[in-house]
Amino acid sequence: MMSAAAGGTRPTGTCRVCEGTVVEFLDLGRQPLSDRFLSEPDLAGEFFFHLSVGVCEACTMVQLMEEVPREKMFHEDYPYYSSGSSVMQKHFAHTARRFLETELTGPDPFMVEIGSNDGVLLRTIHEAGVRHLGFEPSGKVADVARAGGLRVRGDFFEESTAVEVRAAEGPADVIYAANTICHIPYLKSVFQGVDALLAPDGVFVFEDPYLGDILEKTSFDQIYDEHFFFFTARSVQAMAGRFGFELVDVERLPVHGGEVRYTIARAGARRPAGSVARLIAEEEDRRVASPERLGRFAADVNGIRDDLLALLRRLKAEGKRVVAYGATAKSATVTNFCGIGPELVSWVCDTTPTKQGRLTPGAHIPVRPAEAFSASAADYALLFAWNHADEIMAKEQEFRRAGGRWILYVPRVHVES
Repeated sequence: MMSAAAGGTRPTGTCRVCEGTVVEFLDLGRQPLSDRFLSEPDLAGEFFFHLSVGVCEACTMVQLMEEVPREKMFHEDYPYYSSGSSVMQKHFAHTARRFLETELTGPDPFMVEIGSNDGVLLRTIHEAGVRHLGFEPSGKVADVARAGGLRVRGDFFEESTAVEVRAAEGPADVIYAANTICHIPYLKSVFQGVDALLAPDGVFVFEDPYLGDILEKTSFDQIYDEHFFFFTARSVQAMAGRFGFELVDVERLPVHGGEVRYTIARAGARRPAGSVARLIAEEEDRRVASPERLGRFAADVNGIRDDLLALLRRLKAEGKRVVAYGATAKSATVTNFCGIGPELVSWVCDTTPTKQGRLTPGAHIPVRPAEAFSASAADYALLFAWNHADEIMAKEQEFRRAGGRWILYVPRVHVES
């Protein structure tokens, strides 16, 4: 495949939403499963795919050019736990309370969450005594939620499973998803499931990384196997309309490097808020999905790769010790696209026990417990979990006091003392 930066004829595909033509604008090369942390015996059979992203010429939906089978990504040993960040715990508790105050006020309200993970949001719903059900196909994180008394179904959400829930439970007042809908290539079946399960006046609410923020911050590491779609208000409005729904509200969120919460209702059921038209107008002014803007983003991504590699190689030549912080899913894109391995970054620390003692996907950088960081005496720390920078830097003040410096690559490569 040829990247947009290289010029020439660009690869094309078919839009997974409207069946229009998708034109590639960024090629990030050979990539592994972003959450598949390996032991030594696993290395020989590691799965790789080609990671590139394009835009639909018809509906402007930005999406991956190649789909990775969902069973390879979301499985029994899926290692991400939503409760791992105190910031996200507060975010989800606040979100749940808002639903309790606005949408879940009837005599027997019912809420369904798609991709409920370890139950960080449903916990507040459960404590309020509200009927709920989570869909979570990743076994171990689902077990954590069940251990806390939550009702969780170990399936993917799609038309067939939604129909079964409607028959058993009745209609849902709220169907919610956080950092999940963008993962799902088969959105037609999802919307058919929403249609089957949602109450006539109910809402389908989801929040995911916002393409406008990704472009503004050049946060290319938001592009990895699990993130199939990259939404804007305009593309979500078109998608909702195609499936018989209507985008009725949008809200910008600061979490995960910049997200938007989209509220969708049945067509004509609710009057759209002014926020929808305002955000679409802003996107048009900024030409968010235009070939020129996406081409400039691709050039900026290549520049970050070159700058980051140059910095790490210089530090190695100077005899400096560099480690990394946060074995995130998105760090797989950075390490594999840039060609960063243990020869440049000695190891990466992470708080997730199932990642510790293993090797990062593709790049095979050793993962150590978070406790190793304070004792490391590293000169520099490459912050992969940059979206939690404030929380991490406040926690690791001793590193800075000892003379350590943080390396960040969003929105550009820079060093913070």
